[in-house]
Amino acid sequence: QVQLVESGGGLVQPGGSLRLSCEVSGIYLNNYAIAWFRQVPGKDQEGVSSISSDGVTYYKDSVKGRFTISRDVAKSMVYLQMSSLKPEDTAVYSCAAGGSYGSSWYIGPAYDYWGQGIQVTVSS
Repeated sequence: QVQLVESGGGLVQPGGSLRLSCEVSGIYLNNYAIAWFRQVPGKDQEGVSSISSDGVTYYKDSVKGRFTISRDVAKSMVYLQMSSLKPEDTAVYSCAAGGSYGSSWYIGPAYDYWGQGIQVTVSS
């Protein structure tokens, strides 16, 4: 059974940092890409970042230079380090597992497995 479980969300002030974690079980990170998506009520889901099965990383333009995706294959964990957070980063963040889609990494329906999501709120 494949499971993805997010942790590390919460409330942070603008300019602050958070690290999200995605614990993956039932699949091997060497065979799957893991992506982070976020969604705000009333808006479309958007891809934030992805790391392919061979470790290539991708980012949404608005988070480049602020967010860093990484993974620990031995621990089956994927991380999203978020710095210089802005109020517009407020959303429910979910991790997802799927094939390595290259430049199409941000297409949510392409992913097979999803976590339950975790709230990130950036507010003073």
